[in-house]
Amino acid sequence: MTISIATGDEISEAEIPLLDDVVEASVDVKGRPSVRSKSGCWKSAVFIMALGYAEKFAYYGIGLNMVSYLTGNLGLSTASAAAILNAWFGTSSLLPILGALVADLFSGRFRMIILACVLYVAGLGFLTLSASLTSNSPLECKSTVNGTTCSANHLHLVIFFFSFYTVALAYGGFSPCVQAFGAEQFDEKDKFEDKEKSSFFNWWYFIVVGGTVVPLLILNYIQENVSWELGFGIPAVIMFFSMFLFLIGSTTYRFRIYSDGGNPFVRIHRVIVRAVKNRQAAPIAESIEGSLAHGGGSFMFLENALLAEDGSIEDEKICSIKDVEDTKSILRLAPFWFACLGYAIIYAQPSTLYTKQASTLDRHITPTFQIPAASLQHLFIVGPIILSLPLYDQVFVPLARAITKNPMGISMLQRIGTGLFLSFISIVFAAFVETKRLAIAREYGLVDIPGALIPMSVWWLAPQYILSGIADVLGMIGLQEFFYDQIPSELKSVGFALYLSILGIGSLISSFLVSSIQNATKGNGQGGWFSNNLNRAHLDYFYWLLAGLGASGLIMFIYFSKSYVYKRRIVLS
Repeated sequence: MTISIATGDEISEAEIPLLDDVVEASVDVKGRPSVRSKSGCWKSAVFIMALGYAEKFAYYGIGLNMVSYLTGNLGLSTASAAAILNAWFGTSSLLPILGALVADLFSGRFRMIILACVLYVAGLGFLTLSASLTSNSPLECKSTVNGTTCSANHLHLVIFFFSFYTVALAYGGFSPCVQAFGAEQFDEKDKFEDKEKSSFFNWWYFIVVGGTVVPLLILNYIQENVSWELGFGIPAVIMFFSMFLFLIGSTTYRFRIYSDGGNPFVRIHRVIVRAVKNRQAAPIAESIEGSLAHGGGSFMFLENALLAEDGSIEDEKICSIKDVEDTKSILRLAPFWFACLGYAIIYAQPSTLYTKQASTLDRHITPTFQIPAASLQHLFIVGPIILSLPLYDQVFVPLARAITKNPMGISMLQRIGTGLFLSFISIVFAAFVETKRLAIAREYGLVDIPGALIPMSVWWLAPQYILSGIADVLGMIGLQEFFYDQIPSELKSVGFALYLSILGIGSLISSFLVSSIQNATKGNGQGGWFSNNLNRAHLDYFYWLLAGLGASGLIMFIYFSKSYVYKRRIVLS
């Protein structure tokens, strides 16, 4: 006897898995029901995490050191290079929203990941070609009233920008899909796998963030001391082979199927439109069996979408309860998105202003060795992440689970809130340290000597860096899990894109604040809050401003957390 499932492939009765070993609403790569013992969970996650590791290595491998390539090989000014990189990072942070929409509504996450990998390899390959062309061709120089300026020829610049933005486009398709696809391998209705899914988010961050530190340092050395062709070519080769490894693991993957039908955005739009049309109707929550009582009192007016225009509930065109639930779940995320912007602005500081602070301090670890200012991020932020994540996952969570009876130890909002609080403390500490640094500069008469080393140890900055790292372990990973878990099932990639957009918008707001405040404060012969002479600047004022934004966001977060009701789901023991 044979049967046909999903794709029409004929399979024998012996191949039909036992019902208790079938993962509900999931199929394998051939369209057959997923067998729990042979698919998903960590056996699939390792392939996906390996690809995520390779992608982070490629993305940051070219992005973090690109300013050196722009000002050196391409002959651009520092201001031009900074503007190009800000535009690139800003574009990269917003493209995931487009990638997520295309993946969730049309292509699916698996196909989008493959397409993004192809774009990554192509973009990195053309970037390697661009580096080869510029290294073999002298810069074109011309005389101006301000002196001689040199830059690469137009063809080389066109190839560079085409390849650079191809990588940004690849990032936009890859980043919201790969982690959602990885989390999809864990069945949230199974008690064991649901707990393991929470660990997946922890270990994902540990491997793809912490694990790339040493390789990136080596790659940066190759780029600056060996050749840029090799520095761009290595990530291209790694992405190429990681893509094939990802494809090899496809026999173990689970692919979620959604039987709800209809475009989710169309359904959500229909709920809002019908609720507005029926806004004069009496509340119906108590009159419909299975209503949305678990959703609390938030957005109760949307329940009027369950009524027909004549006030009855018999119209076949009325919205379903699930449609209303999904609409509510998305709208309930909006306050948390806004509340976390303060955290995102603070998150942008270690790679910029913290580094400028550190460059003025005594950075000697030994009498003969001085640590580079930019390396403090790796030492004091990534270091605590690497150390604290295993402790959180293997020690804290089991202990908290025994006390709270929550499978995750503490709730997602509790985790995020703690991260926001530590982020606030870190920027307050940064403000106090900067105030002390300026006082020491005045005490030793170094205010008007910009290049002078302040007699103050760089270890004073360690607490603000370390607190930032621990805040990321709690806040960053908590946000990933929260936006993935609470978004409607068909829009998981959009959930990750919303999380990424918090960081992107936060970074853009930070840049806007810096430029606006500098323009407002640099008049009357003053260098402004962000003067090139940091001993006359006032980074401490800016840090206090960020502390105010962080505190406001934290208060807003706590307020909405008190009334938030998590999305209802069924977990089988």
